[in-house]
Amino acid sequence: MTRLRNTASAGAAQWKMWLIRVFLVMYSTAVCGAQTAENVSSTPFSLTSFEPTSMEASTVSVPEPPLPSLELQSSWLEVFPSEKVELRCNISGSSDWKIVWLKDEKELVEEQNLSFSADKSILTITAAAQMISGSYSCKGQHKTSSVGTLSSSSLKVTVYQNTPKATLRQSPNFNKMFPGEQINFTCLVDVASGWEYQWYHNGTKIQALDTYTIASIDHSNSGEYFCKAKRGRGQFYTEQSETTSVQVSDPPTPSLKLLSPWLDVFKGESVHFSCEVSESDWTYSWYKNLHKIEDLEDDESSHNLTSVTQTDRGDYACRAHLKDRGVTSGLSNTATVKVYENTPEPTLSKVPDFTPMYAGETVTFTCTVKMSTDWIYQWYKNGENISSATGKTFSLPLSLSNGGNYSCKATRGETTSTSQSAKIQLDVHEIPVPHLENMTQWLDVFPTESVKLSCWMPRGSGWIFTWYKAGEEVKADDAVSFDPDGSILSISSASAKHEGPYKCKGHLKDRSVSSNTASELTLTVYAKMPSVVLTQDPEYKVMFPGESVSFSCHINVSSGWEFFYNNLKRLSHAGIKYSINSTRPSDKGSYTCQVKRGRNQVFFSNPSQAILLDVKEEHPKPVMSQEPKADKLYVGESVSLDCKVEISSGWEYLWSKDGVALPHRSRTFKIHDANSSVNGSYECTAKREKSAYHTQPSDRRSLQISEIPVPQLKHGWLDVFPSESVRLSCGMEEGISDWTYTWYKDKQKVQADDTLSFDSDARTLSISSAAAKHAGRYSCSGKLKSRPVYSTNSSERTLSVYDTKPRVTLMQEPEYDVMHTWDSVSFSCHINNSSGWEYLWYKDGTPLPLQSGHNYNISSVATKDTGSYTCQVKRGVGVILQSQQSQAVKLDILERPKATILLLTDWSEVFATDSLVLRCEVQASEDKWNYTWFREGNQINEPTSEKHVVTPQNDPKQSLYQCQGIRTGQPSYSKFSDSFKTKNLLLKRRVLLSISGCLFFGLIAVLLGCIVLRFIRKPAVDDDKPEEENLFLTMAQLKDRSDAPDPMVEYLTDEGLNALPKEADENGTLPITTEEGQALTTMSDDTEENKGGLVSFKQ
Repeated sequence: MTRLRNTASAGAAQWKMWLIRVFLVMYSTAVCGAQTAENVSSTPFSLTSFEPTSMEASTVSVPEPPLPSLELQSSWLEVFPSEKVELRCNISGSSDWKIVWLKDEKELVEEQNLSFSADKSILTITAAAQMISGSYSCKGQHKTSSVGTLSSSSLKVTVYQNTPKATLRQSPNFNKMFPGEQINFTCLVDVASGWEYQWYHNGTKIQALDTYTIASIDHSNSGEYFCKAKRGRGQFYTEQSETTSVQVSDPPTPSLKLLSPWLDVFKGESVHFSCEVSESDWTYSWYKNLHKIEDLEDDESSHNLTSVTQTDRGDYACRAHLKDRGVTSGLSNTATVKVYENTPEPTLSKVPDFTPMYAGETVTFTCTVKMSTDWIYQWYKNGENISSATGKTFSLPLSLSNGGNYSCKATRGETTSTSQSAKIQLDVHEIPVPHLENMTQWLDVFPTESVKLSCWMPRGSGWIFTWYKAGEEVKADDAVSFDPDGSILSISSASAKHEGPYKCKGHLKDRSVSSNTASELTLTVYAKMPSVVLTQDPEYKVMFPGESVSFSCHINVSSGWEFFYNNLKRLSHAGIKYSINSTRPSDKGSYTCQVKRGRNQVFFSNPSQAILLDVKEEHPKPVMSQEPKADKLYVGESVSLDCKVEISSGWEYLWSKDGVALPHRSRTFKIHDANSSVNGSYECTAKREKSAYHTQPSDRRSLQISEIPVPQLKHGWLDVFPSESVRLSCGMEEGISDWTYTWYKDKQKVQADDTLSFDSDARTLSISSAAAKHAGRYSCSGKLKSRPVYSTNSSERTLSVYDTKPRVTLMQEPEYDVMHTWDSVSFSCHINNSSGWEYLWYKDGTPLPLQSGHNYNISSVATKDTGSYTCQVKRGVGVILQSQQSQAVKLDILERPKATILLLTDWSEVFATDSLVLRCEVQASEDKWNYTWFREGNQINEPTSEKHVVTPQNDPKQSLYQCQGIRTGQPSYSKFSDSFKTKNLLLKRRVLLSISGCLFFGLIAVLLGCIVLRFIRKPAVDDDKPEEENLFLTMAQLKDRSDAPDPMVEYLTDEGLNALPKEADENGTLPITTEEGQALTTMSDDTEENKGGLVSFKQ
């Protein structure tokens, strides 16, 4: 009660304080409303100045609001994108105050780049853009009143828009550094502060200081340098600086150059050197024999030795220096100075060293000075200076005026000169001209004859000779040879290649002396052996007994020939002509003639050509031939009959038709523009032109002139589509391969192009890709290949070309969008143009096996037949025409629903009935079905019903049952159910009773035992009491345990019955199936814990 009183009195006091505060606020409002704006601005209202009139109000003291303080929690107020600024606002007694943040005197609200802590005491600013820049402050607002604090001091946040870039400076800033020098790098960022610097050499980080110094640089320090800066915990980085390239090179090696002409000099001459490097700003020092020459200035790039003496001999070199950087190069190349005491004496030589020399030769004098180089030479002939010769050698093409004494001397510079050399005598003579002579009898020779020519010099010795034919040098071969010095040319067996004008000239061995050529001799060599021609008069190859013949022998080259004849043996007659007045068979044979000439060396010509004389005893018969050689001739053709006697020549021919002589005497009888009037039987006879000798008549030849046939035009499809191929053929009824063909379209000749072509005889016209231009009336004509016979045109055939490709339509029968397994379906593909089509089928774009005709049938569909069906047509061979695919017909195949047999007889009814009630239903179907029942595969003759009752009377043998659903819609029937077999119901009923009794009394015994144990067991202390084990489980717990037996399942399944004696099967009349047990098991699973079945004692 005391506690309640205290609580009540405290509540009353609090209400009083609240009432006082309300009156104060009302009073303040009235006072403020009565004042002018000037009074309001000049005299701020303060609760502390108010003096309440009531006794209780005079005791209230209102303190001044605290002034917030603003602190920078992060490192910087100058930030860059992605950096953060953290500000803290502190208000004393902060638990009573709500913190308000301001930017540029405007209140801030939390957004993407501005976030507050839970109590708003900390503001985190993410620098995303320059618009974040500004002056930030905070103030307090009392949580329970309208009182607010003044704003804190402000902090200005600056956000830079761009990431800063570091600046790299190098000192000294030389383009090239030398090993040992010092280099300094400085990295600067000219905005913000707090930067840490990082240095990179060739992309590798090396250190993190403001400056980077290399005290003694070497080649490994060459490369690219750059720096960048970072700051903050978030590791904000600047952009990297521009790259500075440092090149460390060895000091250049100076090049020592000789400015004067020589390093080997004579006393009094001068030597001048220069020392050079490829760069500027270098000074030089000079060395002799590796010792510095001290009396020279260090910056001189040249060194001069004037009027040298023996003391100036030695090896000279130089070095280069950069004094302001302390860099010194290595030694340059060395130059060795030699100093000679005396000038040498020159040596004169002559090449070639022959005496005498001949005009036209070239002689070369050489003046040799064995010391030093760069001499200038002076040459003398007979003591007089040759002003045009200043070189070491002096070459002179010789003439007769060049004979005399020659000498030389050498000079260089203005002070050095040798003495004059010893003299050499030069004698020069004219070159002699050789003589050419013929050593054989003739200069006109025949093949195989020999020839000898001689060439010799009137004076001198040591000459060798060269032979020329028609300006070209003659070389030795198998027919041409020379004696050792070439003075005699021998041709052992002349031929046409040896013919021509011959000359010779002499040469001095091992010298360039050649004489003029001798006067020429022309050798004539006939291209072949002399040709002997044998002639016959008359020129009949075959003679007949009694005719006369004569032979004459002719040669058209030279004279002095002797003639003789041969006919297998030499004939006694020797003269130009040999005659036979009356030929006999014994005169036949091969006749030749031959000529010869000469005495010491007899030359025989080749035999003439042979003339074969044949004397025939039989009477010849002419042979008649026909051109063209055809059995069938056509009207308008030209026919030529030829009559020929195969034996001999000189025949005149006599012609007859049907036994009547024709006025024609030539061998050929021609008929132009033949027609039926020339039909008949022809023969011919021949006689000699120079005698009255007649042959037998020829065999008769019959001429038959026929009319020209008209070709037949054959075709495939004459109505085609664009891009389809067309094939037309043209042919005769007989001899089709003997003709070539010409095609016409609309009376105009058809020419081949890129889409129209013909085969080799133009028998076939092929259009590879039909177009509108190919439409028209086509015909053809024929021409015989072997002769110019032309037929008339065939009958015309009209080719039509459709505007577009064929379109096909796909139809389905029956037209169900959804079908079920085992249904049959047929697709038909229709095209309303042309014929000859082959049908292609596709399912989901994949080709299906071909079926004949335009139908595609599926006798029993399966779920794999689900898909989108299309069809297409094609026709043609080689070039195939295909239509576009038809519209797609979608076919969905669902699994045919299956009937299921359920046992409706409940396990509890087993005690009251001896029959089973079966129910048939279609799985997962809400449609209305009728059902047909089957026993052992035979339909039960009962009205259709979803239920069927099995009794011992109608099923004494434990039969197999099936059912099937039927209906008027789709699907019209279901699958058969699984077989359902009945079991012995009576036996199971007894087993069930036994099990139920055992379970009941067993549970009573267990309950009594538990009660007894409850009283006789000593109770345990609660803390030590073990967890009590559940002796009885609820039905829900039994469901969750896999090892808990289900009595209903055990008694209804076959396993429980198998343990019983076989006599039990005989006591019952109606069995129960396995499905029955399953149904009961399902029923027991669905039973609630407190409804039906066995319930645990524990609740």
